[in-house]
Amino acid sequence: MKAMRVAALVLAAGLAAPGAGAAELRLLSAGAVELGLTPALAVFERESGHVVRVEFAAAPALAGRFTTSPGYDAVIAPPAVLDTLARAGAVGSERVGVGKVGIGIAVRPGVAPPDIGSVEALRQSLLGADSVAFNRASTGLYVEKLIVRLGVADAVNAKATRHPDGASVMQHLLASSRPNEFGLGAITEIVLFKEQGLKLVGPLPAAVQNYTSYLASTAAPGADAARASATATLLRFLDSPRARRIFADVGIEAATP
Repeated sequence: MKAMRVAALVLAAGLAAPGAGAAELRLLSAGAVELGLTPALAVFERESGHVVRVEFAAAPALAGRFTTSPGYDAVIAPPAVLDTLARAGAVGSERVGVGKVGIGIAVRPGVAPPDIGSVEALRQSLLGADSVAFNRASTGLYVEKLIVRLGVADAVNAKATRHPDGASVMQHLLASSRPNEFGLGAITEIVLFKEQGLKLVGPLPAAVQNYTSYLASTAAPGADAARASATATLLRFLDSPRARRIFADVGIEAATP
């Protein structure tokens, strides 16, 4: 009987061994990379044994969210956001490139896609639309400059619908009934809503395309060495060729720190 109990304890220890030293990490990320980050983290969790709890937010909200209690172990954000966090002493010095995402045009089912085959065609489509939707985050800040550059700012702003983040723009388009409306957003965020019927018309013309880069960094070093080690492992994975292939498969292009 005693031998059986010992054998059972040995078996239980063996089953528990793969999880020994595993950590549960908290990651805050810009929503534009969700399409690639979700499958990449699934691979990381399966192979490392660590668990990553990820939350997504629009770029302007990342810095404020990152420093709220109980805090995060790592963040994926545009360089300017990481610079803000670095000045506050909230992140470490290491950064790895996750990828960069361009801007595209989206329409809901049944809406004729606008002509965006050239810069002039895009300009005319912006003028002819009943409504144009875009966010107040990284993409929207660029669109604000673009419509000024194209000389259509007054016309577009008069009929623009603005939302705090890309997901809200896509949800607005799907719920809207305006006959000639389109939205601008990160291409990956548009694709996230493909199964709900949203259509990616295409990217902005190359001459006016803009890419937002997203980099990963860790929280400033703390007292928990085990968590710091697990977070460093996560960053190495995000910087690996395998992770880059996953990102590339969904249209997240390579970016460097």
